[in-house]
Amino acid sequence: MSTLPLLNERSSQIHRKGTAPFELECNKDSLAGAVSQRACVFCGSRVVLYPIADALHLVHGPIGCAVYTWDIRGALSSGPELHRLSFSTDLQELDVVFGGEKKLEKALNELIPLHKPKAAFVYSTCIVGLIGDDLEAVCKKVGAVHGIPVLPVQSNGLKGNKRAGYEAACDAMARLVGTGDITGISKHSINILGDFNLAGEIWLIREYFERMGIEVVANITGDGRVDDIRRCHGAALNVVQCSGATMDLANRMQKRYGIPSVRVSYFGVEDMAEALYTVGRHFGDQEMLEKARQIVKKELVTLLPELAKYKKALSGKKAAIYVGGAFKAFSLVKAFRLIGMDVVMVGSQTGTKEDYLELEQITDPGTIIVDDSNPLELSAFLREKDVDLFVGGVKERPIAYKLGVAFCDHNHERKEMLAGFQGMLNFAREVYGSVMSPVWKFVPRRLPLQDQDGTEVASEQ
Repeated sequence: MSTLPLLNERSSQIHRKGTAPFELECNKDSLAGAVSQRACVFCGSRVVLYPIADALHLVHGPIGCAVYTWDIRGALSSGPELHRLSFSTDLQELDVVFGGEKKLEKALNELIPLHKPKAAFVYSTCIVGLIGDDLEAVCKKVGAVHGIPVLPVQSNGLKGNKRAGYEAACDAMARLVGTGDITGISKHSINILGDFNLAGEIWLIREYFERMGIEVVANITGDGRVDDIRRCHGAALNVVQCSGATMDLANRMQKRYGIPSVRVSYFGVEDMAEALYTVGRHFGDQEMLEKARQIVKKELVTLLPELAKYKKALSGKKAAIYVGGAFKAFSLVKAFRLIGMDVVMVGSQTGTKEDYLELEQITDPGTIIVDDSNPLELSAFLREKDVDLFVGGVKERPIAYKLGVAFCDHNHERKEMLAGFQGMLNFAREVYGSVMSPVWKFVPRRLPLQDQDGTEVASEQ
């Protein structure tokens, strides 16, 4: 069917597999006026650091920035919940004229004695980049007074896109790493990077590794603790899932402490199993590998028959994917294949050339691959491909519902555990419940078109 015209300037970031040699531009500033789905630099830093539960998170900027990112992840904590509070210096017009450093210092001096955090992260916003407040100096002064790390997060919006926010977060965390005692850490130990404990997922992943005989030193950053991050340089391996958010920190630790890293995914049966095997192979321990095989075998005995029921109903249905990081999209493509669905569009906000090259290799001919998309484009692609399900986050949900398309939330805000073997079953159930809902018979995409007299003329599909 026909689609909406797309902006010419965006054509280099859209590829239809099989129509031309693969070449996709990415990691560039969003096109002005295109209303990108991508979040800002500050948001990028906030989503990485926010799950550190015993730290104070203070946004130095207008109150709207703090509200925008308040509780942005459904990141659960097994202990303190200081991260669930949102603090802001609430910069006003006079602060823009005369500077906000005194206001920032006053806020920190009030909040630190009141909440007694293990550390404080101070986030820079666009306006701070404009007026030039010296976060570094203020944080150093306040940190010396209170005897805790007070860390500037240089995340003003003038320095790039969301990926720059990830780097700013890693800059801040890198200051903590190496400042704690590493006595007693096992030679079979790991840090879990890039999992944010949405709906408690990191607890499940930790349990798998611990059943293999592996010590988890630090969660970075889901259910994270400042003291764990300070000693995480004592671990033998960094296991990185959301590589866009935390690979930079892993690379720094490899350079500074010689700690190797592996990229994994905990979404879908295939990738979850491979994550366990990858870590087992790294340590070269046959007993550990055998324990991993037993975990996978035990989980699959009950999981596969359940998935078969959903596959029977969902086979041939079409799905579209638009997520923050491209690495998650790899697992989603495989997960949809496992339940019989075809992925006809896939994209991300922050994918790299390597990510998109891999996506091109694992997708089917005709699949649309898109970087840093916007609502009009996504709407056009969903209509063109006549998809049955759209997977994304809070900003993609209204696009799906307005078009009468089923939706599955796979982003920060979700409350359903989708990682691990249990997560795959939850995912299949959620997809089935949404795609097969009878409500879609009564929304615009499924209704026949009518002329001005109310006579049915044709189906929109």
